[in-house]
Amino acid sequence: MPLAPLFAAAATIPSILFVGNSFTFGALSPVEHYRADAVTDLNGEGIGGVPALFATFAEESGQPWRVSLETSPGKDLRWHWENRRALLDRRWSAVVMQDYSTLSADHPGDGSELSDYAGRFARLFRAHSPAVRLSLTATWSRPDQTYVAAGHWAGQPIQRMALDLRAAYDRARAANRAVERVNPAGEAFNCAIARGIADPNPYDGITPGQVDLWASDHYHASTAGYYLEALVVFAGVTGARPTTLGPQERAARDHGLAPPLAAALQKVAEDMVVRKRC
Repeated sequence: MPLAPLFAAAATIPSILFVGNSFTFGALSPVEHYRADAVTDLNGEGIGGVPALFATFAEESGQPWRVSLETSPGKDLRWHWENRRALLDRRWSAVVMQDYSTLSADHPGDGSELSDYAGRFARLFRAHSPAVRLSLTATWSRPDQTYVAAGHWAGQPIQRMALDLRAAYDRARAANRAVERVNPAGEAFNCAIARGIADPNPYDGITPGQVDLWASDHYHASTAGYYLEALVVFAGVTGARPTTLGPQERAARDHGLAPPLAAALQKVAEDMVVRKRC
């Protein structure tokens, strides 16, 4: 049964806030400044990023949203709490939060602060609106943490880091019942690899016919990677099926993603959110 659009019957246009870092604002790709005029960057830095992709998908689906973002590179939720709380302390219909890529810069894989600060933000936002829809975006495996000897996940399969991150995000959600959902962006990367859409190891070259989901630093996402992240968040927040966007979807076209690739990534996102498996 198709998921019902979340705010289809709402009398007012819902608002959504994205809180995160470079993995949210689309660093090292054209996504970073894409359609910045379609969103509100609360820091005034002209960022479009994943929020602008979300806004584009929403427009195409006939679901108008007021999209805002507050992002800063290399930061975790604790930093946003300590430095941007007053800026975020208002009413929102939905909030999507994303923590540091290894959870803790000093202790990779440690999600204790994620649970703590997700809870603090949940209480802050629910004080304005008990009905706010809160979610956390679990991010992807980093090749530089997997294929490089100094990486925390060195020697393990590329999928492992994303699975460990997802487990930490699940613990944060379990500890904070106000958080409704974890957006499985990292597992969507794993699924794209499993389906042969994406190459698992950018260090040894990209297999013909496959796409690199990471940027040149083998850390941040590529345009295709951010596109997949945005599709996952869009499906989870709105209840819309990404495949209805179609192979000629505007953001994919604007970024030069071939129609078959756009369709394949839409299917991955839909399966991960709706079926909850690859």
